[in-house]
Amino acid sequence: HRRERRDGLASQRTHGRAARSVTAGTAGHRLKPDRTGRPFCEAGVEILEIIAILACSIFAGAAIYGTVVEHPARLACGTELAATVFGPSYKRAAVMQASLALLATLAGVAVAINGGAGLWFVGACLIFSVVPFTFLGIIPTNKRLLDPARDRTSEETQVLLEKWGRLHAVRSVSSFAASILYVYLGVTT
Repeated sequence: HRRERRDGLASQRTHGRAARSVTAGTAGHRLKPDRTGRPFCEAGVEILEIIAILACSIFAGAAIYGTVVEHPARLACGTELAATVFGPSYKRAAVMQASLALLATLAGVAVAINGGAGLWFVGACLIFSVVPFTFLGIIPTNKRLLDPARDRTSEETQVLLEKWGRLHAVRSVSSFAASILYVYLGVTT
């Protein structure tokens, strides 16, 4: 009997008949079919849920921090200093934020496909929306701010920095909404 458990198979007696169930590892999570009828381990779905929630929440926290704390602090130091530190800060954040957004999206879609509520897909779309928004709305402003020929003391630079802050707030709101939805789904489903 111990050997069967180690191998992932366990026998159970149900109403006098031997019933066979497949379990995953020693955790005892039963395999259940997804919407396509293929078996997927409940523990695997739970891990995907945790990944989606964590990646999305970390993204949202970082985005909100940038919107509420970091960018206003930059602006308070004056246009020239704000424009000077914008480049290095943006380059570091871009790699982290893109990775988190994509991870949160993929994990949310995977949960939805493998038997999770359809709202996981809605959450995945919300967090993914920051990617095209970044390309269409924020990157053109970034390119102008990062132009080496830009006068970092100009009024135009100040206006661009303020515009960037407003655009970044959209990412903060979208990612926060996705995060709240993911957490809600993780707790209730």
